[in-house]
Amino acid sequence: MSVHDAAVIDAQSATPVYVQLANLLRRGIEDGTYPPDRALPSIRTLQQAHGIADGTVQKALRILKDEGLVHTVRGRGVFVTSRDSRDQ
Repeated sequence: MSVHDAAVIDAQSATPVYVQLANLLRRGIEDGTYPPDRALPSIRTLQQAHGIADGTVQKALRILKDEGLVHTVRGRGVFVTSRDSRDQ
């Protein structure tokens, strides 16, 4: 389990939980915790680690997809987009 997995989501914060999770995952991508072309933790793993609903995890992943940081591989999971692909 990485440092990011253990990071606390503050349900009382004015920042929505899905935005907090997207920020945590983005930091993990930026600092190399989640390297390019590797899968992020599964939705179920993120849900259990942070005590949040799967829909909340999916909203966080949608933010990262919209930013071009991750992409879905059908049947395999959500993967960090390689830096070369992001720059195009």
